[in-house]
Amino acid sequence: MKPFVLSLMIPACMFFCSGKSQELETVSSVDLEKYLGLWYEIASFPTRFQKGCRCSTAEYQSVPNREHLLVINKCLKIKPGGSKLTVKKAKAFPVKGYNNARLKVQFFWPFKGDYYIIELADDYSFVVVGHPERNYLWFLSREPYMTTDTYAMLVERIKSKGYDITRLQKSMQNCEDK
Repeated sequence: MKPFVLSLMIPACMFFCSGKSQELETVSSVDLEKYLGLWYEIASFPTRFQKGCRCSTAEYQSVPNREHLLVINKCLKIKPGGSKLTVKKAKAFPVKGYNNARLKVQFFWPFKGDYYIIELADDYSFVVVGHPERNYLWFLSREPYMTTDTYAMLVERIKSKGYDITRLQKSMQNCEDK
């Protein structure tokens, strides 16, 4: 009798207990040539390595004869007595079979993290990047601002994808008074 009950409980738990573990859907494809260039962080789930940052950007560059992109993340770290430009470089590797919508990002060897492109404007003016476990999230734009309507639309879309929108914080892009 116990094996029978157990055989019923496992599928039920897989269905009802899945929560965030449901697969995170990406966009159908990404043209990496259009994706290259500078992106401004509009909002994100705060991360330890971004603490005290403002004016955060991510720049994607092609690397000739390589199967990865160069990623240059910059921000102004606010510290007592002023601010300091922080630069972190990484490599982004397209995952085969996902039309460039999934990447593996490597800040230091041998570790790579998942980078899923889950929303992308047709004109590549904004992008939302997430993580399959919904631990990380970034709203990026080609401009240092995003309209209220676009932001609200993206918040609703990521909410429907299982993200906890209460963790989302707008990023400061006012860089004049360093």
